[in-house]
Amino acid sequence: MNRIKEYHIQFVALELGNHQFEFEVNDSFFEHFEFSQIQHGKVHVTVELEKMERMMVYNINLNGEVLVTCDRCTNEFYYQLSDNQKLIVKLGNEYLEESEDVVVIPETEYKFDLSPYIYEFVHLALPVRLLHPDDEAGNSTCDPDMLKRLEKHAPTEATDPRWEALKNLNTDIN
Repeated sequence: MNRIKEYHIQFVALELGNHQFEFEVNDSFFEHFEFSQIQHGKVHVTVELEKMERMMVYNINLNGEVLVTCDRCTNEFYYQLSDNQKLIVKLGNEYLEESEDVVVIPETEYKFDLSPYIYEFVHLALPVRLLHPDDEAGNSTCDPDMLKRLEKHAPTEATDPRWEALKNLNTDIN
């Protein structure tokens, strides 16, 4: 992965206190990451940085849309995403990830690259199962031809006779 300079925040020159930054993530951003699940999208990123003596707290807000593939019908669609994440960056002796949201960087650093974290947060904002949204009536907006094919190949529900025997036990007791 190549580092993307416009997502570097030079924190050394900043005074203690709160600072705000805004970024636009688009197709060229996702091109920098090999094997990215997302290739196309537009996400507005607002970063509120609280700088302290030996620590920085980044509150990262994401709003936008990304092109994803539906897990049901395999057609692409734009997924609207909105998410807030927090990243804590401490100054220490060497690079270290203390936890999923706490990073330690060397005291000699003067800037911090947010691009890998923005990339990760965009992906974390996606649901586990990506499906076309339903319309106003509650009907799927997936490809109707693919839905028909799926229904044709769906397994038929055959009742196991052992379950029927267990159901009868309940009525026999009462």
